[in-house]
Parts: sequence; structure tokens; C-alpha cells
Amino acid sequence: MFSILVGFLITLVAYLAAKPVNKRFPQVPLLVIGMFFVIGILLLLRIPYEKYNADMNGIFSHLLGYVTVALAIPLAAMRYDDLPLKSVVGILVFASISAVALPMSLAYILHMSEPTIMAFATRAVTTPIAINIATLLHSPVSLVILIVILSGVIGSAFSSIILRNINDERASGLALGLAAHAIGTAQAWQRGAVAGRYAAFGMAVNAVFTAIWLPTFMLLIK
Repeated sequence: MFSILVGFLITLVAYLAAKPVNKRFPQVPLLVIGMFFVIGILLLLRIPYEKYNADMNGIFSHLLGYVTVALAIPLAAMRYDDLPLKSVVGILVFASISAVALPMSLAYILHMSEPTIMAFATRAVTTPIAINIATLLHSPVSLVILIVILSGVIGSAFSSIILRNINDERASGLALGLAAHAIGTAQAWQRGAVAGRYAAFGMAVNAVFTAIWLPTFMLLIK
């Protein structure tokens, strides 16, 4: 219990320390800054990462599911009467299929093993759903988590450059939610409430859609 409390305090201190740095450098995702602070604190206290991970992985993985479900709160505040349904559906379908097909194709070209190729198929969704899909596809869960987090970090880091000429918060938010998952959604909230809600909407709907068609498609192929 004491070790869990210490790990939680380390994470909390790293988060609080990362917030002012993120305000100074908003183009760098808060999660990335927080990770560096966690690493620094662990090195300073001489706590092995393996111990920190073993103590905190279970509780954080459990809380991650609640955080994902909590996305329903901003979705409830959205206005759907002006939502361009046909355009949004087309974007979601294209984003989901391309986000699966492109990484898998690259992994196949590089002659990676079948479980690794299946792991790249989960790049399109956020971590809790990606873990469930990985279990169905018999892919390494640790690799799946790494792929999803890296895609979120990279997408958020380059969002300020890619979306610099896009002034519509709905478009920028939807793009961040589809491409960078939870990290992109957090980044979208920094752009505005409308962008944050559309990012949460894009991430949630894309996750549900991908979680339905991807395992079914893979099972049919096999």
C-alpha cells in the first residue's frame, strides 16, 4: 500500500510540474512532459522503473477505463443539429480503415511477424479498446500500448504545424480525436471547448466502429 501511495505521489507531482511547462510550450503534449518528470523523479529517488510500473500499472489501467467512459460528459454537451452527418460518416470510415491498413501494410512490407502486424492494426483506437482488440487478435499487449501511445504523442506534437491554417474548431478537434486518440483530445481542449467535444466525439465513435469491424474482418480472413 505504501509503495502504491509513493507511486501515486510521484505521478501527481510530475503532472503538476508539467502543467506550467506545457503552458510555456503548448506544442509539446502534457503527457510527454509529465513522462520526463516521472523519469527524473525516479532517477532522483533511485526507484527502479520496473518497481514503479509493477506497483502502478494495475491501478492506472483500471482508471483508464473510467476516464474513457467519462468522455460521455463532453459528448452530452455537443450540439448535433448542425452536424454534417454524411461528411462525418465518410471521414470516420476513411480514417478508421486507413489507420488500420497503412500501419499493417508497412509492417507487412518490413516482414514483421504476424502478431506484430496484428498489433499495428490497433493503432486506430484508444488504449483501453486497443487492449481488448489485441486480446482478440492474439497480439502482444505491451507493443499495442506502445504503438497507440506513440501515435497519440506524435499526432499531438505535430498538430500545431499541420492544423495551423485550420480555423474551424470542429474540423481541428475531429482530426485530433481521430489521429491522436486521448492525447489528441486533451490537446484539442487546449484549442477550445468545441474542438475538445468534437475530438472526444471522433475518438469515441471511431473506437466503437473499429472495435466492431476490425476483429470481425480479421476473423473472416483467417
